[in-house]
Amino acid sequence: MFKNLKFYNLCAMSLLLWSGAASAAENYPARPIRVIVPLPPGTATDFITRTLSVPLSDVYKQQIVVDNRPGAGGLIGSGLGAKATPDGYTLVMIAPPHTMATLLNPNPPYHPVRDFTPVAGIALVPNLVVVSPNLPVKTVKELAALLRNNPGKYNFASVGVGSLAHIGGEIFNRAAGAKQVHVPFKFLGDAFTETMADRVHYFLFTVPSASPIVREGRLRALAVSGSKRSSAWPDLPTVAEAGLPEATSDGWFGLVGPAGVPNAIVTQLHGDIAKLLRDPKIRESLARGGAEVPNDTSPAVFGKLMQTEYDRYVRLVKEAGLKGQ
Repeated sequence: MFKNLKFYNLCAMSLLLWSGAASAAENYPARPIRVIVPLPPGTATDFITRTLSVPLSDVYKQQIVVDNRPGAGGLIGSGLGAKATPDGYTLVMIAPPHTMATLLNPNPPYHPVRDFTPVAGIALVPNLVVVSPNLPVKTVKELAALLRNNPGKYNFASVGVGSLAHIGGEIFNRAAGAKQVHVPFKFLGDAFTETMADRVHYFLFTVPSASPIVREGRLRALAVSGSKRSSAWPDLPTVAEAGLPEATSDGWFGLVGPAGVPNAIVTQLHGDIAKLLRDPKIRESLARGGAEVPNDTSPAVFGKLMQTEYDRYVRLVKEAGLKGQ
């Protein structure tokens, strides 16, 4: 009899928990939602988050609080998100550094896939493959050959170990079969200055960050790194079209919550965000920043991308012998 009573109590408790979660989902959101940005203001991650925060606030009649928590290559912000209560009121806008930072740290505070619930894929931002003006190359194939035939002679710039530029540059080097010197800069302007002076020879920076200096004619773009041509540079080929498909890399951005966010809340969030991403004004605003909305923004597809990119970065770190700072 005691065993039966214990069984009934467990069933009753499970029913109460389920009904409580269902009720919370039905009333969601009942208070402001915090979106953690693990990088500083002014970055692509910050720009994309703020582009969505105002219209999403209008939809929910609740404030969307953008909370910049930079540090440790993104580990601090994403770590806070991983430890948050999985109730849909704390989300994180992630990008490749969210994953790479864990692979360059011996004791990361989270697993970039297992400790999170994918909510929506938001944007893709490719890099421009840019070279110094006096480098004797005009195409991606010529650059790859130059780097491959002169190991260690040339430098490529980034804005930090594990940054989008670093990841893109290492992927390009692996595709080219090249071993070159990584030079991380603290400030973007310093990277530009050193490349124009031929002390650094090439880099892969995001379209919005690299476009102004290229349009001024002070540096030369050879291609875009993304899987399709950039609307900002329609005449530039992709690296695949230029003959180096293994160099393809997009800066991907998406919303996640901590592991365990109820399916009903994920479904609601994704549905409302997907509607916003179909709005021509929002798409135009993102495009002005070099960001394009992916064809499928669903949690399942974004979750698969998170896993695929994690596996890719694991191989990259091992094969290139990458280390944290």
